[in-house]
Amino acid sequence: MLERFTDRARKVMALANQEAQRLNHEYIGTEHILLGLVKEGSGVGANVLKNLGADLPTIRNEIKKLVGPGHDPTPILKLPQTPRAKRVLEYAIEEARRLDHNYIGTEHLLLGLLREEASVAARVLTGLGVTLDAARQEVSGLLETGVERTPPRPPWQPPPGPGSELIARAMELLEQAKDEAVNEAHYERAAEIRDAAEYLRMMLDKKPR
Repeated sequence: MLERFTDRARKVMALANQEAQRLNHEYIGTEHILLGLVKEGSGVGANVLKNLGADLPTIRNEIKKLVGPGHDPTPILKLPQTPRAKRVLEYAIEEARRLDHNYIGTEHLLLGLLREEASVAARVLTGLGVTLDAARQEVSGLLETGVERTPPRPPWQPPPGPGSELIARAMELLEQAKDEAVNEAHYERAAEIRDAAEYLRMMLDKKPR
C-alpha cells in the first residue's frame, strides 16, 4: 500500500507517529494523521485546509479537547495504527482511484480522514466547517491550478559502465529496505534509508563517465 505514497504523504505518516509520541499516546489515530497533515505544511492536503480556514493551532486545541494527552511517555517507537486510521488509508486509496491518480498524496489522506465520519479527525474538521464536499472541490481546484503533487519518481537508472549491474542491485535492495521500514511503521528509518539512497544517486550522477 505505502509504496504508492508520495514523499509528502510518507512524511505525514512519520509526523503522525511523532505527534502520537508527543501526546504520550500508544497508537496512531486519525487525529495524529490530521496533525501530521497540517504540520507537513506544503502538500495539497495542507493547502486545502489553509484555504478552508483550518490551521495547526486551532486543530491541535480541538484535538486536545476531545482526546487529551496521555499520562506517561510511551517507550514504543513503532506505534500501531487504530482500525479507524487503517480505514482512512483504505479510503485514501479509493479517493486516488476516483481521481484516476496512480499515487497516494496528502490530498487523498485528507479526503480519507473526512470519509471516516465518526473519527476524531473528521469531528474536528467538520466542527471547523471543513466538509468532504468542500474539500473535494478545493482539491480539484488546486490540482487544476498546478499545485505541486510530487508523484513518485520513475525508477533511477545507474550510469553505464563497469559495476552498473551491482549498483542497480544495491539501489534495489535499498528501495526494498525502505518499503519494509514503511510497512512496519518505522518511518524515521525509512527516511534515513531514502536519504542514503538519494546521496548515493547524487554521487553516482556526479561521477565522470
